Amino acid sequence: MNAHRPPAPHPATAAVPREAALRGATLPGAAPEPVLTWDEDGGPRSARWRSENGATPPRRVTVADDRMKADAAYKLACEGTALLWRGDFHNARQLLAALARRIDRRPRKPAPADDPARAFHLHRAAQSQRARILGMLLVPLDADYGIPLHRAPDVRAACTQAYGPAPAARDEAGSPHSVVALRELLGLVGAYEWHRKGVEIPALGGDRIHPDYGVFSPQRGEYVDLVARAPLPADPTELAFDIGTGSGVLAAVLARRGVRRVLGTDQDPRALACARRNAERLGVADRVEAVAADLFPAGRAPLVVCNPPWLPAKPTSSVEYAVYDPNSRMLRGFLAGLTDHLTPGGEGWLILSDLAEHLGLRTRADLLALFEAAGLTVLDRLDVAPRHAKVRDATDPLHAARAAEVTSLWRLGPAGS
Repeated sequence: MNAHRPPAPHPATAAVPREAALRGATLPGAAPEPVLTWDEDGGPRSARWRSENGATPPRRVTVADDRMKADAAYKLACEGTALLWRGDFHNARQLLAALARRIDRRPRKPAPADDPARAFHLHRAAQSQRARILGMLLVPLDADYGIPLHRAPDVRAACTQAYGPAPAARDEAGSPHSVVALRELLGLVGAYEWHRKGVEIPALGGDRIHPDYGVFSPQRGEYVDLVARAPLPADPTELAFDIGTGSGVLAAVLARRGVRRVLGTDQDPRALACARRNAERLGVADRVEAVAADLFPAGRAPLVVCNPPWLPAKPTSSVEYAVYDPNSRMLRGFLAGLTDHLTPGGEGWLILSDLAEHLGLRTRADLLALFEAAGLTVLDRLDVAPRHAKVRDATDPLHAARAAEVTSLWRLGPAGS
């Protein structure tokens, strides 16, 4: 999904402006940085708590090292006690894998075949519980984002991209500067590799999009292909809006197709910066502008494109805002405001998977009713089947819904047009 536009500023940036957050500053009236506290070597310790998901610091923390057995660690984590690792880094990774195996061996409630919505919610609950338990294994970070553990990799570049420049503050004697869940840190490193290597986009002639940490990666290329082949409403198309631009991939595709000016909107400062850098790399910065806005920019355009989150459910992490949209807030907002931002004869392109319909979270009738309530009519619809690996994974609890999924580009216009 292209959109990365949470309904409110993400917790990591809500308290202070991005520039201040990057400097580690705390503005008057801003919420204080969360702190993790624990006892070690006979005395109290504390460090900054890092969580991109906005999770609160664990209340109970015990120091652990290479002597910790997996069964004991699993019991502590299930009970809500976090393990602050002081041993070998590679052993910590092995312990995390051992915890995951124990979680996956636990019996689960069978998903009812005749109730896909319940199957989805059971799956999400199991995912959430799994993430909570695995998030109990913590690792320290020094002020420069070094990991003060034996055989630890250099993660400073990845941390700098995610957290901003390293703060100048010194560590408290004997304490790390900050603490993060190992699972989150490994995800951060993986995201940095996606950013560094980029994602090849066939619709851009094989050029690559480089997603920043926390910005959705356009790995599912079928929705990009739809935008690449849908007929433009005019030739030339002078202006287009890309609502929830995320990495800027759709804005770049439109510019490459000849749209003379594209305004991509987003609320997330990371996404805006990411879209601007991608436009520069792709040579379309003279035609693509990323602007901060809640949905629409000012004015009207002959083409307004939106790829909102596809599932009406609550996200549990920053990147999930590109997938999950509570009460379909972004979808509803886009449809409700579309006619007020189209020029006469203009079109709105809604790119949306029907996975929610197969999961029982929204019906096709519900979607069509939203079109009608917004005064919109369907001009055409382009469909494509997904190509991602989960479509073929019969062990996936949601396999039946994924196998039936279709992604559509709905060409919408004002009723009567």
